[in-house]
Amino acid sequence: MATPSETSPPDAARRAATVLHRVFGYESFRDRQEEIIGHVIDGGDALVLMPTGGGKSLCYQIPALVRPGTGVVISPLIALMQDQVQALQQLGIRADFLNSTQDPGTRHVVEQEFRSGELDLLYLAPERLRTEATLKLLDDAKISVFAIDEAHCVSQWGHDFRPDYLELQVLHERWPDVPRIALTATATQATREEIAIRLKLAGARLFVSSFDRPNVQYRIVPKNEPKKQLLQFLRTEHPGDAGIVYCLTRDSTERVAAFLTEQGIAALPYHAGLNAGTRAAHQARFLREDGLVMVATIAFGMGIDKPDVRFVAHLDLPRSVEGYYQETGRAGRDGLPATAWLAYGLADVVQQRRLIDGSDGDLAHRRRLASHLDSMLALSETTDCRRTQLLAYFSERTAACGNCDTCLSPPEVWDGTVPAQKLLSTIVRLDRERDQRFGAGQVIDILLGRKTDRVAQYGHHELTTFGIGTDLREAEWRGVVRQLLARGLLAVVGEYQTLAITADSGEVLRGDRLVMLRRDAPMPKAPRSGRRSTAAGADAGSALLEAAELSAADAAVFEQLRAWRGATAREQSLPAYTVFQNATLRAIAIARPATLAELAEINGVGEAKLAKYGEAVLDLLAGVNEP
Repeated sequence: MATPSETSPPDAARRAATVLHRVFGYESFRDRQEEIIGHVIDGGDALVLMPTGGGKSLCYQIPALVRPGTGVVISPLIALMQDQVQALQQLGIRADFLNSTQDPGTRHVVEQEFRSGELDLLYLAPERLRTEATLKLLDDAKISVFAIDEAHCVSQWGHDFRPDYLELQVLHERWPDVPRIALTATATQATREEIAIRLKLAGARLFVSSFDRPNVQYRIVPKNEPKKQLLQFLRTEHPGDAGIVYCLTRDSTERVAAFLTEQGIAALPYHAGLNAGTRAAHQARFLREDGLVMVATIAFGMGIDKPDVRFVAHLDLPRSVEGYYQETGRAGRDGLPATAWLAYGLADVVQQRRLIDGSDGDLAHRRRLASHLDSMLALSETTDCRRTQLLAYFSERTAACGNCDTCLSPPEVWDGTVPAQKLLSTIVRLDRERDQRFGAGQVIDILLGRKTDRVAQYGHHELTTFGIGTDLREAEWRGVVRQLLARGLLAVVGEYQTLAITADSGEVLRGDRLVMLRRDAPMPKAPRSGRRSTAAGADAGSALLEAAELSAADAAVFEQLRAWRGATAREQSLPAYTVFQNATLRAIAIARPATLAELAEINGVGEAKLAKYGEAVLDLLAGVNEP
């Protein structure tokens, strides 16, 4: 798209702004996009950390369009490449891909287009770079930029390690003069250092945008009949919305999807145990249909560009904060209010500890997994602002957000030292006096003075701690166990995951350590607008409210535009959002442009889409405006 003479620094900046408006339909860059794009256009390498929905793709797409040659994008998302390419083609960009899903004839055509310079962007799976044929193909054409998407996949510290990414240092070795840009939405300091080392990006400029997603409301609730809790959450806060529900196991995804379907909510399962055709069909439906709920394991989601996902729910505790952030980041990519909802309980802690104990790898690996889990538990049990703690994990400091559950409904903190001593004392007596260990259920029955068959069988009603815990209800005792586990004051051990004291338990038993616990308060129904309720978040909340709410008349126009978009997308077998995103349709519904020139001023309406869909949109609006 560009010639060498067109890429001098001043002119490159002008061309970048022109491409942003003409091709993508946006008036201005966001956050650090302009700085990143200018650096890459000038030939610099970059490591970019930017939250999901922050506009990472523009950071390599625009340099590929401005610099001479073809941009090569390395992406692990084979199942999504076709959708990504179709979305670019809708913008008038000459894009294509090469991966194992294509027949030899199709691959030959794409290779010839690449060699002849007819492509602006070519997507490749990382494993293709292991073949000499692909390396020779890349030698045969002018390459403008290498983009390494989902760069955290190179890091064994991260949450989605892919061995093929370790081979990508060949890009620097074989094409040292081609700028490289590595991008990811999640990376701690350890992860980003490993990315730089493994991809030979030590000299690259680091760009770190804020990890904050102010439109996403973070909420963690005590788990109590989670399927029913999920159903209430969907019916009261997100009826008819598209969303993702994450479960830990394949069986649970099937059960939850069936449950939601029985309750009249359109839901599909997705996990690695389904055959490839079924997974592809379910993914395609989720991308193309409005209001569908995908119930999935973590096998689903990376690279999903669907902008109108209104919620991400977790029915099981994520293994790490990085994974949690990555997964919740799939909600609200359009910037409109969205919810990250997690149901979490004692069984989650026990289950995750069991998975760590039984995992492959050496002691250092298991310790790393335990460290990740400890951070996730700390986030789940915090009495402070969740967003503040979440961002602190990525070394970002911020004030209380006013848009998470602990800000909207601060939990009560109470002195749990005596209950902790009672529980730990019971475990000590079981272990020392009787050489026995049991799970939480048996210990709580002893504390509550329940002479169950099992309590009687082992003579536990004779323990001095039998019945000393009747001041708390069973649910409260389970909360005590959960929080002691989260703080390392209690452990689960052995094949049967029984309770045991830790090295730090002695401080509590001796009275040398105060144990303050959280008491979860009932969460008030969250307004669908996502308005923030504190002074700290008032300005951002008002902006979100204005973006989300439409007048009755505008809402009716928006629904007509959405119906038109759906029909148009189905005719072309495209995801609806690749025609126009919801934010663009909302802006059109409010502005009611009467001419192509006025429509071109709407954010998200570039030249290609204006030419393709402009008249149809104006015809629809003319019918709406007729008396």
